[in-house]
Amino acid sequence: MTQAQAAPRTGTPKGFRSAELSWPELHRIPRPPRRIPFLGDVLGADVSAPVQDSMRFGRRLGPIFRRKAFNNEIVFVWGADLAAELADESRFAKHVGLGIANLRPIAGDGLFTAYNHEPNWQLAHDILAPGFSRAAMEGYHPLMLDVARQLTSHWDEQASASRPVDVPGDMTKLTLETIARTGFGHDFDSFERPTLHPFVNAMVGALSYAQRRNTVPPVLSSLLLRGATKRNVVDREFLNSTVDQVIEARRANGEAGSRDDLLDMMLRTAHSETGERLSTENIRRQVLTFLIAGHETTSGALSFALHYLSRNPAVLARARAEVDEVWGDSPTPAYEQVPRLRCIRRILDETLRLWPTAPAFSREARHDTTLGGLHPMRQGAWALVLTLLLHRDPAAWGENADEFDPDRFTPKAVRARPAHVFKPFGTGARACIGRQFALHEATLVLGLLVRRYDFTADPAYRLKVAERLTLMPDGLRLGLTRRTAEARSEA
Repeated sequence: MTQAQAAPRTGTPKGFRSAELSWPELHRIPRPPRRIPFLGDVLGADVSAPVQDSMRFGRRLGPIFRRKAFNNEIVFVWGADLAAELADESRFAKHVGLGIANLRPIAGDGLFTAYNHEPNWQLAHDILAPGFSRAAMEGYHPLMLDVARQLTSHWDEQASASRPVDVPGDMTKLTLETIARTGFGHDFDSFERPTLHPFVNAMVGALSYAQRRNTVPPVLSSLLLRGATKRNVVDREFLNSTVDQVIEARRANGEAGSRDDLLDMMLRTAHSETGERLSTENIRRQVLTFLIAGHETTSGALSFALHYLSRNPAVLARARAEVDEVWGDSPTPAYEQVPRLRCIRRILDETLRLWPTAPAFSREARHDTTLGGLHPMRQGAWALVLTLLLHRDPAAWGENADEFDPDRFTPKAVRARPAHVFKPFGTGARACIGRQFALHEATLVLGLLVRRYDFTADPAYRLKVAERLTLMPDGLRLGLTRRTAEARSEA
């Protein structure tokens, strides 16, 4: 996004308002059978994987359904037609609820977690939008290449020793270093460490804690989450202090205004119309937002993509042939060569279709309205769009919607599909501001990896997906073999 868009304006956030009050005819919406008083729809529920659990219920109950846990009743939507309605910005806006609201103690009114009425969202968006322009992206490209070289150097060592690589762990290191260096001029030295940086551990802890709070009733949270809450306080303090050190180092070294990265923009830029500037506290919140959201989702997308490529040799061969043709033997592909990898981009899109690493987003009614011509919603009523299931709706994607097929994203196939059925980055004015950054980084890295390595999958491995607000393959390891120049020329 290169142009600021007006922030949606709705009333004061209503939090987890009763679904019975905000959806007047809630009884029309299917729910699981055998609801237990006070506990809700807990029979057969899997609290360790609530999103995938809701996906399972959604397949049985239909394109709109509801689930209740204790006093919270949530309306889920995944049907393509209903999701298209919820994408209408004149009727609906982003709703900050569930796990997103649980991140506000860390990210506050950052771009991802701000309520619609909070002015810092629009201020930060207007200030930061130029940081995701084409010119800015071209400036980030060399730094992305440098971090990718750190990854391939590490993978070369693993390949030489015939050791499998920890795909999610290494993708996390890669994407954290990329956003930290391009956006904030900071190096976490991730590839110099035998384990993940403590910042990553604190971040994963914070995300996991936010997810757990979704499944525990507030009246019991002080008891059931006592230890986790104490750890979360420590994690939050570590995240804050780390970012404060990055900001203060930039100021102390007199470098503000010299790097022209995201941190510079926040430190030196006033709003072009109002003259307002971001406060130090809000700058910290924005940095945390980018460090967390800017690497967590991309690392998941790359990990899932490598999983599918390792198990689909024909797709891998096509992708590799494209990279060899477009890039040749150049060790440093130019910025403009990356978008030419159309097959790689289709692989990433298909990966994000099957496993959107941000698996859901919430929408709330701007005014009283009716969804699907059948379900009245009062102003402020909200629904959770289950992207994970929307992307598998047979009405939009066909009866084989659970199969991996990058050709779903050929130009002809995309034109033939209805709008609003592919939403890995959310929707509307509050959609992910860093979408093009993430896609350029992921396309570049995946192109480099398929050109350099053959992948060997563990035949005993079955994809297991970990949930910590975002989705990530759990326990995915791959064997590597360096491709030789002869193998590239024969391909």
